[in-house]
Amino acid sequence: MSREMPPLPMPDSFTPGADTARAFRNALGRFATGVTVITCDSAQGPLGITANSFASVSLDPPLVLWSPAKASKRFDAFTKAQHFAIHIMSDAQSDICSGFTKDGSAFSGYDWHACDKGVPLISHCLSRFECTLDAVHDAGDHAIVLGRVTRVSTQSGKPLMFYSGKFGGFLEA
Repeated sequence: MSREMPPLPMPDSFTPGADTARAFRNALGRFATGVTVITCDSAQGPLGITANSFASVSLDPPLVLWSPAKASKRFDAFTKAQHFAIHIMSDAQSDICSGFTKDGSAFSGYDWHACDKGVPLISHCLSRFECTLDAVHDAGDHAIVLGRVTRVSTQSGKPLMFYSGKFGGFLEA
């Protein structure tokens, strides 16, 4: 026979809201993620953005998603792009990721080429998913961009990770 114990309160518990927005963001930052750079062609030329909101959705059909912030100056270009690429970055590519957090046209000095659809493809990433836009869904202060994967490239290496607002590596146990 088991005794039910009352749930223990978590330290620093709060209700998400306008007055706790920073604390909520910090709590979300406790989830370690991989790091991606999303690229597309735009009216201004090649465009990139660093994102950790990537997720796989479906194997059949092959679908992935990512979520750009509506406050981003690059939001319209990415949510309207019919073709884009999602690059899973290696631990040696933190400089590329840092560059695209600040500047959407930070391609100079990096090894890349445009595919036949005009989408910039960054070299030496762990995996790259070339996508066609499938759908865009409203999601609060972000959008959910669903892409149908049309081509995949992959190579071995160690992933770049993001945790608590910082880039880092992955140590195997």
